[in-house]
Amino acid sequence: MSNVIVITGASSGFGALTARSLADTGNTVYAGMRETTGRNAPQVRAAADYARQHGVDLRAIELDVNSQESVDAAVTRIEAEHGRIDVLVHNAGHMVTGPAEAFTPEQLAELYDVNVLSTQRVNRAALPGMRRRGQGLVVWVSSSSVKGGTPPYLAPYFAAKAGMDSLAVSYAGELARWGVETSIVVPGSFTSGTNHFAHSGRPADTAVETEYETRYAGLVEQVAGKLAALAPAGADASLVADEIARIVALPRGERPFRVHIDPADDGSEEVSDVADRVRREFLTRIDLGDLLTAQPAG
Repeated sequence: MSNVIVITGASSGFGALTARSLADTGNTVYAGMRETTGRNAPQVRAAADYARQHGVDLRAIELDVNSQESVDAAVTRIEAEHGRIDVLVHNAGHMVTGPAEAFTPEQLAELYDVNVLSTQRVNRAALPGMRRRGQGLVVWVSSSSVKGGTPPYLAPYFAAKAGMDSLAVSYAGELARWGVETSIVVPGSFTSGTNHFAHSGRPADTAVETEYETRYAGLVEQVAGKLAALAPAGADASLVADEIARIVALPRGERPFRVHIDPADDGSEEVSDVADRVRREFLTRIDLGDLLTAQPAG
């Protein structure tokens, strides 16, 4: 039986590619995006065209992760149409570049809202149905920056992704006894196939930013260029989409807790292996080893 899947932030990049990959493998996929009748109307048409041309079930849906009302409406509609959501993919996010000091606290709060609080809005809407049925899969699109090498001028984004990753780890244990699985997908620095760098936000305090430019002129361009050079040929964002589709297609109980797709190899996988091992060992020591695997519905 095909899965009913909802993906957040699916207008472009990882989200759009993942929506297509999942639809290609026979699933019913709702590509969540905001402003479906405005700014993202072309993306809505593109999804519809793809569905028609490839004979798949891919549907754009209005889903603004910064609005609980919008999230609730989207989840209610999907559950009304299909009676369930089998897979939730947390993909929505936004990047900013610049010296950390030049960002206002309000800007950091906005970034945290998009990258972290958005997942809580969607979880509170979608998880009750999964828990009632005693099954489901939550996929979190994290970042190798959480535990890997972290160049400067990306601090607010890195901090937000670390917060999301930490939330994912805790949710995994809390959902296990409800039969809901968790997979954390960790992309590295993809400079092809995404709009992260091109659409990244900038600091509001331009005076402070200018001061930093006296010591760090051209740093963002340097980092972007070096990351692109580190990636081997063929390292495209579609690798992430294909990996998510592979995970979803695996039988229940065989889906990995964490996987890395990191062409630049920034060390994240090595550190995560240790952190995840420590988590396993600690939960076992305190007699909570059952939380390491989602339990069958009973």
